[in-house]
Amino acid sequence: MTRKITVNMYMTLDGYGEFPKYPGSDIPSKEPGEGFTDMWIKRYDSVDTILYGRKSYEGHVAVHSESARKASDPEYLFEFSRFLGRCQKIVLSHFLKKTEWQNSRITKGDLKRIVARLKREPGKDIIVDAGPSLVQEFIRRGVADDYRIIVWPVILGRGKNYWGSMLKQQTLKLLSVKSLKHGELILHYETLQARKS
Repeated sequence: MTRKITVNMYMTLDGYGEFPKYPGSDIPSKEPGEGFTDMWIKRYDSVDTILYGRKSYEGHVAVHSESARKASDPEYLFEFSRFLGRCQKIVLSHFLKKTEWQNSRITKGDLKRIVARLKREPGKDIIVDAGPSLVQEFIRRGVADDYRIIVWPVILGRGKNYWGSMLKQQTLKLLSVKSLKHGELILHYETLQARKS
């Protein structure tokens, strides 16, 4: 079985990668929400590698590494940090010189070659958890197998846009859609070229 590469995306209705406030988004919870459960918790057993861009990696080290956890954090976030800690973390960056999180390494070069090599390596599935700039590269080069997208019920219009300037049409197959209680949508799309391979 070839490892599957899933791109996680978190965006506003107009495609921007900000983390906006809206009614319900600011309610603290000791239990994980449906979005977090679907995007992460249900996939702990099937994923063992996370791909980051430099900024996303640095943000995750600062917030989600076990050493960054506060005693007041809910248990599910400690579990998330332990999951990330044991995963292989690959940072796609030309500028980062060193990593401080265990099981991390820096990779640079042609994205198609990097992805092809990772898919040949033994292991479980791979999640791309990066910002819009790197996600655009995955979209343009057609190297993702599927996309899991949380869409917030907000039109924001600032920050970086996930879609960027598209070079050609890409048609996806909708696998599932789920509406959450505060108006968010979870969309799961499969790339059509992935189905043919």
